Amino acid sequence: MILPIIAYGDPVLRKVGIDVDKEYPNLSQLIQNMQETMVNANGIGLAAPQIGKAIRIFIVDTSPFENDKDLDENERNFLATFKKVFINAKIIKEEGDEWAFNEGCLSIPDITEDVYREEKITIEYLDENFKKHTDVLDGLAARVVQHEYDHIEGILFTDKISSLKKRLIKKKLENISKGKINPSYRMKFPFLKK
Repeated sequence: MILPIIAYGDPVLRKVGIDVDKEYPNLSQLIQNMQETMVNANGIGLAAPQIGKAIRIFIVDTSPFENDKDLDENERNFLATFKKVFINAKIIKEEGDEWAFNEGCLSIPDITEDVYREEKITIEYLDENFKKHTDVLDGLAARVVQHEYDHIEGILFTDKISSLKKRLIKKKLENISKGKINPSYRMKFPFLKK
């Protein structure tokens, strides 16, 4: 089932997610709904807070990058198959040089900004079968995971841009929270006037 994506301004996007266990109600259905919602919105990642749940789950699917000619062949091939569910994730280490990449967010449509992040991460998480993993990721895979991980920590990519850029997009953010936009996917707006 395709769910509405929670828009910027909703308090759920600022909550630190709580851990889930195997007994979480309808967990496999929730993950499937998240995947359908992400694909419908042409996203490459989606975190539970973006569908109104302050829990520590996010999904990524970087396959849209497989045709990006700006990437080298090895990274394109890796990204073509990088599709994972992250439950109760914890980034253990971020390392390497910070590099800029123009990021966007399904909860903040029509706004993109350069965000600086470290190039390599080590992350521990459970998959959808509650099997524990520790992965070392770099490049775009690391960036997508860092972006979605921020969501379960109550952080948005707009928190990582300069004060000047924040001032420049302030009105756009207000319009998003009030529903004064026309996204191509279903959204739920926190301050929509009836």
